[in-house]
Amino acid sequence: MRPSFAQFRFPLLAAVLASVLCSCASLPPPTGELAAARQAVSRAEGADADQYAPQELGVARTGLSQAQAAMSGGDENDARRLALASAADADLAYARSREALVTAELNQRQAEVAELRRRLQSEGQP
Repeated sequence: MRPSFAQFRFPLLAAVLASVLCSCASLPPPTGELAAARQAVSRAEGADADQYAPQELGVARTGLSQAQAAMSGGDENDARRLALASAADADLAYARSREALVTAELNQRQAEVAELRRRLQSEGQP
C-alpha cells in the first residue's frame, strides 16, 4: 500500500512553516531601506516637489514617518515595506517635479524661438 499525501501533509507543512520563520528572522534590520527613503524624500524636496508634486511628496513623507515609527516599535517587516513604498512615492514626486520643470523650460525656449522667428520675419519685410 502506497503512503498518501495526507500522511505527509503535516510534517511537510511544519517544515515549510519553520523554513519561512527562519528566513524572516534572518533578514537584517531595514536601516538601508530607511536611509534610502530619507534620501529619496530629500531629493524630491530639492527638486521643488513641494510645488510641483505636493500630493506625492506628502504621501512619501507620511510613509517615511510610518516606517520610522514601525522601526521604533520593533516591527522591522512593516518598517521595510513602508520605507520601500515611501522611497517609491518620493521617486514619483521627484520625477513629476522634474517633468514640470523641464516642460516649463521647454515652453520658455519654444516661446523664445517663436519670438525670434517673428522678429526675423518682420525685419525681412519692407
